[in-house]
Parts: sequence; structure tokens; C-alpha cells
Amino acid sequence: MGGGRVCNARAKPYAHAQHPLRPARHAHFSAGQCVVFQAVRLRVTQQVPTVPVDPGEDAPISPPLVDLPINTHDRGFYDGFSRAVTIPSKIIVSLIIMWAIFFPVSANETLTAANSTIISTFAGWYVYLVAAVMVTALGLAVLPQTGNLLIGNPGEKPEFGRFSWFAMLFGAGIGIGMLTYSVGEPLAHFQNNPDIIRGTIEPMSAEAIRPAYIYTFLHWGLAAWATYGLVGLAIGYVAYRRNLPLTIRSALAPLFGARMSGGVGHVVDIVAVVATILGVAVTMGLGVEQFVAGLDRLGLGDWLLNADGSSTPTAIIVSLVVLVGAATLSALSGVGKGIKWLSNINLGLSFALLALFAFVGAGLYGLELLGVGIYDYIRTLPYTALTLFSGGTETGDALVQWQLDWSVFYWAWWIAFAPFVGMFIARISRGRTVREYVLGVLLAPSVMCFVWMTLVGGTAIDLELSGVADGAIIGTGISDQLYATLAVMLDPAMAWAFSALVVVLLMTYLITSADSAILIVNTINGAGETEGQRRRHILFWGAALAFMVGSMLIIGGIDAIRITMIIGALPFSIVVALMAASIVKAIVFDIIRKHYGVPTTADACEEWEANK
Repeated sequence: MGGGRVCNARAKPYAHAQHPLRPARHAHFSAGQCVVFQAVRLRVTQQVPTVPVDPGEDAPISPPLVDLPINTHDRGFYDGFSRAVTIPSKIIVSLIIMWAIFFPVSANETLTAANSTIISTFAGWYVYLVAAVMVTALGLAVLPQTGNLLIGNPGEKPEFGRFSWFAMLFGAGIGIGMLTYSVGEPLAHFQNNPDIIRGTIEPMSAEAIRPAYIYTFLHWGLAAWATYGLVGLAIGYVAYRRNLPLTIRSALAPLFGARMSGGVGHVVDIVAVVATILGVAVTMGLGVEQFVAGLDRLGLGDWLLNADGSSTPTAIIVSLVVLVGAATLSALSGVGKGIKWLSNINLGLSFALLALFAFVGAGLYGLELLGVGIYDYIRTLPYTALTLFSGGTETGDALVQWQLDWSVFYWAWWIAFAPFVGMFIARISRGRTVREYVLGVLLAPSVMCFVWMTLVGGTAIDLELSGVADGAIIGTGISDQLYATLAVMLDPAMAWAFSALVVVLLMTYLITSADSAILIVNTINGAGETEGQRRRHILFWGAALAFMVGSMLIIGGIDAIRITMIIGALPFSIVVALMAASIVKAIVFDIIRKHYGVPTTADACEEWEANK
């Protein structure tokens, strides 16, 4: 442990008072001042020439922190791990699991009470935080000077090609949710959305379709990927430019400096680990429920489902043993092998399923919904992203409940998922510019989600609206609606075959998500270290994830996991807000450093010191 190292360039106020970018003494600015400096810098950039500073002279601004030591154990079971992070994280996750297993009634009652108190109290925080994250991410991409900065050293090339990069983004980020919600969410909003609650349109009518897709796109578009992207950028930028550890705490070093080496940094990483496990548990829970429903559609036995259509405890346990076991084995092979291989399979099978709906389903109708939906989404985004419903009347209370059940749940899910997906994106995005990174992470997966929702969900809506389905799709649970759509759309033999494809696709998505989560948790616990043999810890986190999902599904179904996740995401939501301020400060200061010829990367700092 100890203080971090800053490249040894002395900082003093700039000598020429008339210069418009004169920084304060020692260049210690607040996040708000950073935004002001960015605006000033952008305004004068064409007027003020670069002012290079000789390595032997005083610099007008300090170089960045390029060393953030984290104390790790050097022997035994925790060799290479930060025990101050790993042990508390394991204890917290284990306590949640034991609470759910040994005190299921108490756990269920507590979660139910929390759903109506804690979650509603913090609804506004989630809504406005995610809106701010979207604006920040897009701003960093479109501004010329910020967008041109490289996530890495000058001249570095990306490790992965664009196809593999996109495949890993999509597979780890939203793959399972797409299979569950591509039919389920458009149909749900087709039956009930804010416009229907206000009484302006009728449920399940042609007029309900456009509002249904406005809210579907709101939840699966820029909000999700801006959250992932900003977290990944905040981590990757300082990890690859400044050689800081690839872990959550490093993203806050531009704000808090070397203090992130100690107790504050430990707390940040612990919060990230717990949020990751809870966020991935929601995804795994949804996937397991749909996986079991698919096995039932394939005729593998009555033991899979209860009378109400929910998965039996036996089916949940067997599925988790198979899926998480395979994910753990994949995690042992590392990102370059297991995850990349599975991600490419995921994308190929996804396109095969999508092609079926494009050519056999309501393809042309889906494309029409896509075009109109994107237009409506962009047109209404400022309003929908910033609206916070208030109660007090019957209609108001219904709107508030709808927002809690949908938007607030999603914002919490994306935030809880962000340490996992953000760190994973950071690991695979070295060598890309900020603009390529942000636009790639935000736009490509968002459009892919929109295509899924309109082609697959549009087919289901068309079948119901035309009367062909006769309630067969809407009348079943969300985990079974994709299979029900295939059953209405195809003859029995083809429906069985494509249901089997969905089951296989679910398996690969579930394995990829759990695989990635285990590796990311190990990376955080290992102070950013991604190499080495850590089989025992990989096995622990694989088992913990399986027990978390299984215990919550058994005591209260997917709702129990959702409520636990929303509460667990609260501490990390504060970290996300700080990350947004931190990456803005880091980039703005690097622009100022670049103007004065002060080094901005760890390699440049070494050259600077060597030339003294």
C-alpha cells in the first residue's frame, strides 16, 4: 500500500496571466471546474498554439497519476488477491445466500416490504442519473478533441476485430434479455403503458403499438449501453493510458488520487463485486426460467414446471448445475479462448433465429416498426428519459407503479450490470479511440436490440392483432412467449426444431454471461490482475452465482432477484455518478496537458523523466 506515483514534472501557475487557460495552483480542479475548462479550451483551441514544455522546466499542470499500488497477498490461498476486497465480498454474498436458504419466509417478507419503500424512494435518483450518464457519454464522443483520444498508448491497434468485438459486446451485455424480452416487453406495453393508463388509447389496439415501442426502445437503447460504456471508458482510459490496475477503483483515481489505494478503494471494489453478482443473477434467473420453459416445450417431462407455469426447484437446480458448471469451465480457459469462441457462436445462432422471423414472420411489418420506432424514440427521448411520475390520484399511482416495475427496474439492472459489462468492455477495447469506443458501444448494440424487438416482437403483435394467435402468446408467461410465438407461426415439427435452437442459444448466452462475470469478479479481487491460475476462486464464484440464482428463484421467483438487485445497485449507483465526473476530469485535463506538451500516458511519463 502507499501513495501513488505522479510523473515527476513540477507544477506551477502558468507565467503568462493573459492566457485563457491558466490553471489553479497545482492543477487541483473540481469536477465542475473541469467542465468550464473544457468549454474554454474548445473555444480557444484554434487561436492558441501549443506551448511545449521542456522536460527540465517547470510544467504549468501536473502529469497524471501513473501508479496506484493495491496491497495483495503474496502466498497461500489468496496469493495475488486483495484480501481486503475478496474476503468481505465473499462474506456479503454468502450471507445473502444463507439468508435466502435458511430464512426464506423472512427473506421474502423483507424483500416485499423493500419493494414498496426503498425502491420508490430512490426512483428519481435512478431516472436522473441514467439521463445524465447518456448525455455525458454522447458528449465525450461527439466533441472533436475528446473523441480523438486513444484508449491506450499512441499507435496501439485494437486486439480484437470489429466482428468479434461486437459479438462479445452483445453476448455479454444483453443476449439473454433479448431472448426473454424481445416478445415479452412489446407485448406487455401493447397491453399497458402510460398512454393506456391515462386513457388516451385502448389496450391491445393498433394505436397502442407505437407507444409500446417508444418505451421498449427507451429501456433497451442508449440508456443501457451508455451506462455500460461510461463505466468501461472510465476504467479502460486510466488502465491503458496510465497503467493503473484494471479495476473499478482506478476509474476514480482522477478524482481522489492515491487515496484509492487504501480503504476507500477497497469499499468501491467490494460494492462493485456485490453489484456484479446481483446484476448477473437477474440475467441468469431470467435465462434459467426461459431455459426450463424451453425444455418443457421440447417435451422433456412434467417435472420441469409447476401448475402455475413456474419452474420447479428440481428443474432450477439441475439447470444451474449444468449451465454454471459449463460457465466455470469456460472461465478457466480465459477471455481469449472460451468467451470469444462462445460469443461468436452466440452471434451466429442469433442471426439464424432473427432470419427466421425476418423471412417467415412479419418481416416487412417489423422493418416498418423499426423505422417508425427509431423516429419516435429519438423524438421522445428527452421527455421519456427525464419524466418522473408522481402519485396522489388513481391514475398517478398507476403511472408511478408502472415506472417502478419497468423503467426503475431497468435502470437499476443496467447499473448493477455495469461493473461486469463495463470491465469486460474495457478488457476488449484497448487501442480504440474514445469516439469509436463510445459510438460503437452505444449505437451498434442499441440498433441490434431494436431490430430484435421489432422483428420478433412485431411478429408476435401482428399474430395477436390479426387474431391468428387468439391469445395463445399473450396468455402465457413471459418466459414462454417466444416459444409460443414459434408454435403459432410454424408447423409443429419446425416449431420444435427452432425451440431447440432457442434452448441451445440460451445455453451459450447463459454460459457466456456467467463465464464473463466470474472472470470480472476475479479481476476486481485480484487488484486488476487478469493472468495466473486462480481455479479455487473461480470455482467459488461459480458456486456462489449458482446458489444466489437458485435460492432467490425458489423463495420468490424472478421478482425476489429483481428486488434484491435494485437495492444492491444503490451503492454502486453512487460510484457510477463519481465515475462520470472522473472520466470527464481525466479527459479534460489530458487535453490541457496535451496543449502544453505535458505527458498524458505512463509511457510518455517515462520518456519525460529519462530526458531530464
